[in-house]
Amino acid sequence: MSGIVHIVDDDESFRTAIARRLKKAGYEVATYPSAQQLLDRLPDESEPGCILLDVRIPGLSGPELQSRLSELGSTLPIVFLTGHADTQTTVQTIKAGAEDFLTKPVTSELLLHAIERALARHGAARGQRSKLDAARARIATLTPRERQVFELVVRGKINKQIAHELGTSERTIKAHRQQVMEKANAESLVELVAIAELLGIPSQASAGLERD
Repeated sequence: MSGIVHIVDDDESFRTAIARRLKKAGYEVATYPSAQQLLDRLPDESEPGCILLDVRIPGLSGPELQSRLSELGSTLPIVFLTGHADTQTTVQTIKAGAEDFLTKPVTSELLLHAIERALARHGAARGQRSKLDAARARIATLTPRERQVFELVVRGKINKQIAHELGTSERTIKAHRQQVMEKANAESLVELVAIAELLGIPSQASAGLERD
């Protein structure tokens, strides 16, 4: 899998050696001598990528950079690579979402496997984010009344119940419901529920939904 690996390490000779190794394996590489330099040139996430990060670096430490990137909403997986491994730091970084924690010196095989897994995970995360953004954009086109109908439909309410709750006719609700399906690009009630779940909108399990 192709992609870009962002190496953050204050050891210039190490950065050069690892960059050479990764380029030989077919990856694009960007190097940073400090965490702040990466933050100053925040990586573009439009293509698969990951961060190869040292733990002990001047200024912001590796775990501190991990925390800062999480706050900024970065989805780039992080592979820690350090000569100073300790159990507490390993557990802390893995719990915070690190893809892997490797100890220097590392074999090419181990390093490349970790990079491959990280890039695959980022590819999946980017796909999910793209799907989420598209769903949000479609639901944003609903009128306020259509949004009400949408939320009641995915909770398992039938047209008669929705009409009663909103103080209108079943015929009007059917028309709104049709508009909701078209704007959401949903072919079925199950698809509509899947969109609601993706967006974190409360819904009833699709298996238990009543159909009109």
